Amino acid sequence: MFDQKRIVKSANWDVASRMAAPFISSREEVGELRDQLGAEGRKLVLTNGVFDLLHAGHVRYLKEARALGDCLVVAINADESVRELKGAGRPVYPAEERAEILRALRAVDRVVVFGEKRASRTIEIIRPHIYTKGGDYTPDSLIDEEKQLLDRLGIDVRILSLVPGKSTSATLRHLERGGGAQEGPGRRIAILGSGRGSNCEAILDAIASERLDAEPVLVISDIADARILSLARDRGVSALHVDPGSERPGRLSAAALKEIVDRLEAARVDLVILAGFMRIVREPLLSAFEGRILNIHPSLLPLHPGRDACRSAIEAGDSESGCTVHIVDAGIDTGPILDQARVPVLPGDTPDTLQERIHRAEHELYPRTVGEMLDRLEREG
Repeated sequence: MFDQKRIVKSANWDVASRMAAPFISSREEVGELRDQLGAEGRKLVLTNGVFDLLHAGHVRYLKEARALGDCLVVAINADESVRELKGAGRPVYPAEERAEILRALRAVDRVVVFGEKRASRTIEIIRPHIYTKGGDYTPDSLIDEEKQLLDRLGIDVRILSLVPGKSTSATLRHLERGGGAQEGPGRRIAILGSGRGSNCEAILDAIASERLDAEPVLVISDIADARILSLARDRGVSALHVDPGSERPGRLSAAALKEIVDRLEAARVDLVILAGFMRIVREPLLSAFEGRILNIHPSLLPLHPGRDACRSAIEAGDSESGCTVHIVDAGIDTGPILDQARVPVLPGDTPDTLQERIHRAEHELYPRTVGEMLDRLEREG
């Protein structure tokens, strides 16, 4: 058995909190424990997360992590860090109670709390022999800072399996809808955009005027100063910038995709709406919200997919153009078409004048189609 020190000094945990949280160890103490274990030829395993509503998936994961070494340390986000990551209403329980519950598990030897958004500083202080993440991660989806640190310290990274269908977000959604064996979809929407957010504004206006029955819970942008974010905040909707990473233009890094999925699931989103989002949507986002991601494109698909659709319509000599709402799949503007609106191409039109006319049609079409899609999801259960 390990020496069970209870109240310890921590760089990011104040004295009053430590006195009220005897189940929390400091990162420095655990770093010393790691050195002791290493000298004895034994291994310390570290994992991290929120762990604010334990379920069978957590328990099995922690047992699997503990089996990899001789001591399992669970690093949990401090309450403010959880709110930043998961939004209002989380954590379900404060850090002291989460630590107490975790320490009651046979698999868990120590619990530490970190106040930063990421676990990098905790990894650096503890220097575990083995670091584990859940199966919703891949080595590529770890943030660059974390990957570089793990490589530099020579830490063995293990990706462990997840229990299908078991997640905190799914549990909260189940409880929110009254429990029971069957869970129907709700009407919680998230909007992803890269620019000024005119379609986002049209959707929020439709909700405010009760023309659209939906609950906007999150707006995400890959551009830190995009107008769509300030627009959301002004309307009282949670707004989030996600760093797209260093991928080539038009793509998101694996870490960015993982963060978007995590944020959408934490917000218990039912339908994802792309509104001028200038990044290609790919796995794991496609699978996480299969059939529940919508996009609007400024052409009458399948004509003129991709960028510069208005210019393409004019150069092709088309007499009409328009906009199309479709379900997003792995192709570029190839998913099932839900609805379209037609707009004439006028003599003397430029890409800009045609685009402006199409925008006006989009602002009518998109909110209506979003409502129809939410109705459909409710009917299909």
